[in-house]
Amino acid sequence: MNFQSRLKRGFYRQGPDYRFDDQVDFTDIKETFGFRTMTVGKWVSKEELFIAANLIYDALADLAQILQLPPTAIGLRGKLNFAFGHGGQQHVQAHYNSATHTLALAKNAGGGALAHEWFHAFDHHIATHLYPNFSARFFASKLWLEHPIKNPHPLNKALGKFYQSIFLDSSGHQANEYVKKSMLIDKQQELFYMSMPEELAARCFEACIANHNEITNLFLVDNLTDSELVYPDTEHTLQSKQALDDYFHSLGALLIR
Repeated sequence: MNFQSRLKRGFYRQGPDYRFDDQVDFTDIKETFGFRTMTVGKWVSKEELFIAANLIYDALADLAQILQLPPTAIGLRGKLNFAFGHGGQQHVQAHYNSATHTLALAKNAGGGALAHEWFHAFDHHIATHLYPNFSARFFASKLWLEHPIKNPHPLNKALGKFYQSIFLDSSGHQANEYVKKSMLIDKQQELFYMSMPEELAARCFEACIANHNEITNLFLVDNLTDSELVYPDTEHTLQSKQALDDYFHSLGALLIR
């Protein structure tokens, strides 16, 4: 199924009406969500632009609403670039390029991967704040497994609890079942992907976003029950979601003062 026909079929969404049926464009997305740059591929048609702009706008607004962040915070202090149908990787729905700080959605298959890739961008962005002595190429999720957070700021502690919930069991010392299952899949497939710290973190974030009681957006995060990837079970997701909410809601309250 090509992207245009999939768009016409629609992505299920339940949530607030932010646009009141107005048509938005990619400039609106850039300004509303605080992105540094917005790039659209030359092979994206005018019709695709209109449809995709509304979908992306609503998905990012839903993400901000779920996290209780001001919309401009999605752009990570104006450091995050956004690309649609441009600069992607073959056979990849979407990806985050840490070298250029760019979140890229493929024109033909980007829907459903937005939350996952945004968390990669956040995980990379926040690493320099949690671990200022390390190279900017690292993700905070990976560093957290190897190094304690030395800055005792309450927000840092809250984010540390989220990372702990992703990787460790209730004892706080052993890998949890989510990690073990992901490692087993990698061993069976002779790969190192499913159990990469940044991938474990992004999938756990997806599960938390998908678990929201009032907002569902399949362009933001796809139906995880149909996925071949490993995700946390319901109990694990609820525990992680509490830690995630504690962090982002506190961050949001600080940013809107």
